[in-house]
Amino acid sequence: MSVTSVRLNDELVSALEALAQKLDRSKNYLINQAIKDYVERQNSEAQRWQETLEALENVRSGELVDGDEVAQWLNSWGTENELSAPTR
Repeated sequence: MSVTSVRLNDELVSALEALAQKLDRSKNYLINQAIKDYVERQNSEAQRWQETLEALENVRSGELVDGDEVAQWLNSWGTENELSAPTR
């Protein structure tokens, strides 16, 4: 494990210390959790952006499924006449 120094303003230090005491956790633990959550959120947003770009390319190339067909398929779930998933 490596060590990294971070400068925090006094207000944030006070809030961090209060939260650490309230949760009975170390400041180090809370900082690591916050950074881990931030990195995961950024990675998730980057993945969603990539998926959005791919979806837009599908729209540009005409690879679409009719919305009414999708609605009919979803509405058929759990019925005796369940439909197959619509295709492009």
